[in-house]
Amino acid sequence: MTGAIVLDLAREAVWTMILVAGPVMIVGLLVGVVIALFQALTQIQEMTLVFVPKILAIFVTLLITLPFMGQLLQSFMARIAEMILTTG
Repeated sequence: MTGAIVLDLAREAVWTMILVAGPVMIVGLLVGVVIALFQALTQIQEMTLVFVPKILAIFVTLLITLPFMGQLLQSFMARIAEMILTTG
């Protein structure tokens, strides 16, 4: 393997990681901001109030995006397996 192939594979791995983790992280961030805004507006300063809505939102997001994540990871692994077979 040349350095260019390794860099291309690393770039593709990082991009795949961003695409797989992105939706869940964005939903967690948005729910956290909404709850923090609600806490600031109502002056409720309960630290544990954020966890249950965030966990539920992340769980629902995982259920919705799991087929997309699986397909993305499967295609990435297929490309890696083909590279291993062709470069020997």
